[in-house]
Amino acid sequence: MATTIGGPRVLLRQLREVMAEPLASQARLDKIVDLIAENMRADVCSFYVLRDDGALELFATHGLKAESVHLTTLRLGEGLVGLIAAEAEPLSLDDASNHPGFAYRPETGEEKYNSFLGVPVLRAGQTLGVLVVQNGDHRHYGEDETEAMLTTATILAEMIATSDFDNLIKPGSDIDLRRPRMFNGVSFTDGIALGKVVLHDPRVVVTNFIAEDTDAEKQRLDAALETMRVSIDAMLDHGDMAGGSDHREILETYRMFANDRGWVNRLMEAIDNGLSAEAAVERVQNDTRARMLRQTDPYIRDRLHDLDDLANRLLRVLTSSGQPAQRELPDNAILVARNMGPAELLEYDRSKLRGVVLEEGGATAHVAIVARSLGVVAVGQAQSIVSMCETGDDIIIDGSAGQVHLRPTPEVEQTYVDKVRISAKRRAHYAALKNKPSVTKDGVEIALLHNSGLVADLPMLDDTGAGGVGLFRTELQFMIASRLPRLKEQADLYAEAMAIAGDRPIVFRLLDIGGDKVLPYLRATAEENPAMGYRSIRLGLDRPGLLRTQIRALLQAANGRPLKILVPMVTETFEFLMTRQVIAKEVERLKRAGQPAPAKLEVGAMVEVPSLLFELDQLMPEADFVSIGSNDLVQFLTAADRANPRVSKAYDPIALPRLRAIRLVVDAAARHNKPVTMCGELAGKPMEALALMAVGMTRLSMGPASIGPIKEMILNLELKPIQADIAKALSAGANGRTVRALLTEWAGKQSLPIG
Repeated sequence: MATTIGGPRVLLRQLREVMAEPLASQARLDKIVDLIAENMRADVCSFYVLRDDGALELFATHGLKAESVHLTTLRLGEGLVGLIAAEAEPLSLDDASNHPGFAYRPETGEEKYNSFLGVPVLRAGQTLGVLVVQNGDHRHYGEDETEAMLTTATILAEMIATSDFDNLIKPGSDIDLRRPRMFNGVSFTDGIALGKVVLHDPRVVVTNFIAEDTDAEKQRLDAALETMRVSIDAMLDHGDMAGGSDHREILETYRMFANDRGWVNRLMEAIDNGLSAEAAVERVQNDTRARMLRQTDPYIRDRLHDLDDLANRLLRVLTSSGQPAQRELPDNAILVARNMGPAELLEYDRSKLRGVVLEEGGATAHVAIVARSLGVVAVGQAQSIVSMCETGDDIIIDGSAGQVHLRPTPEVEQTYVDKVRISAKRRAHYAALKNKPSVTKDGVEIALLHNSGLVADLPMLDDTGAGGVGLFRTELQFMIASRLPRLKEQADLYAEAMAIAGDRPIVFRLLDIGGDKVLPYLRATAEENPAMGYRSIRLGLDRPGLLRTQIRALLQAANGRPLKILVPMVTETFEFLMTRQVIAKEVERLKRAGQPAPAKLEVGAMVEVPSLLFELDQLMPEADFVSIGSNDLVQFLTAADRANPRVSKAYDPIALPRLRAIRLVVDAAARHNKPVTMCGELAGKPMEALALMAVGMTRLSMGPASIGPIKEMILNLELKPIQADIAKALSAGANGRTVRALLTEWAGKQSLPIG
């Protein structure tokens, strides 16, 4: 017997009214749980949200202690709530506390409640949270109540996905579906594709769950089935499908499924049970999906994609005025879907389609065969990507590695832009320069190095002829992960990087996070000025476990080979010495364990904080080398936030004040016979690189795509007269002439390609 007040239909109508009210997100959530508790005649209604760190946080409750909201958490799989989230299945109990999975949280006051009903909150197959009702009495929640809760969970899932929900997120926790992510999948085809997400969205959201007229719903279903079958027949008659081909054989199988009477009969039975045509399709497909996912036969599991395709085509017909024409795509479109049948892929404009990413599927799936046939870069088994992206997001597919970068950081994006640019263009004159020594006409040798952060771009060392890696940004591995990378994962990455670099030097910068590089799984507090806040080596020294683990991974990865470690954002010499002490202890630990220490260990300091300019003579004797981070150094020297275009573009990074600061570092390094490298963006721009060489910089580290242009300039350059002219400008007072004007004049005299 149903115990809800009015049943699911009434609850759904009331929830729609609440969603339409002009309420703040927390107030709306509070009202929703109150409404559900009243409708379900429950003493408690609670809503938990799954965070990216695997914790389920209580976001709203009716009946539990108010102070437990945003305080109580459960790990994924922990307690009844965690069990529901992990299995994505409803759970109904009349004596919850005696269930072996029950986890007691004293701050909630829930020990007095016995009966329990919880359902997962799902979006595109991804668990986003859990909705729970509880009662003090021992009672059994029936199918009607479970149905009402599942319907409500659908609405909550859409609420989580809206931007209005963001203000409920505490600093340091993260349920933001829009942060950078990397997915390791399975390669369907080779190649690299950069573009914009087009969310195929195979899951059509059903809002009309209840059948007002059963006969009318059956007629709608019959009409939609006929429309779908006609469209399949039309595709088979298309010119592309003429004759024998993989495409045609796949679509013949597809048509067989569409005419299966057993499938149609189950749809009709669901309508007889009171569901609308749309809800019937979704319910039958959910049941079919649950059964097929339990199968171990990969062929059977791959056929699930075809059945999903059918169900969703049918839903689109039922929820629209008719079958859509060929789908419109923006340029450089990359389709993202939970799964996709071959027919749906063939509907897209192939001239604009660059890639396909699927949450499921294998290399033997029909859609993979079609993708290979079309020459489209494709990756499968990118788990949960659909629920974590939106149409228009930036995305990169590395088909060769089976990796997908969603909303990539600028560094990751630049890495792949460089990789594509070099592999696609490879201009003949740059290729011819690859093996030529990087020496100016008047004999000044300039070392050209790569900035890197991904193993994927290290093979470009061979393409550019660079002397090594001047900066390997280790934080990128942390930023694209959903959890803190373990020791072995870090060590494997560093070892692979060293193996690819071979005999060429590679400088590993210690973790530079904080500021604008937020890790969702590390708790942080909001800062008014994060660029000058709790970041980089400050954070590392304050969290020695994090720092020691990374150093340990680097030492293990070296395995007796030479190792260079760079300490970022040093503000005073004592910070550098403290870091060296941590490194020394880890080296001793390595030796005690019988593992080989690096053949040569060099530890350098990054000069990017202006205070260090006044301790250079104290720092240089302690450091084996120094590197200049021009991005932060210029930002701090000019008090201009480089992320703020209104001020960052107002300051010339090679104006006299900034060049004088850089010259201080170059001169100090020369006095102490220590190598100094420029690792910021300036080194990769011809005009700026010329300015750096003019003040004595002879080691420049840059993006791989910049090596060719910079080397071409160097080979055509007489540097010493330019150095003399710039030296006069640095020592003279302001005379109205800019460094750029001086360099432009010299570039004209020497016909330098500085652009």
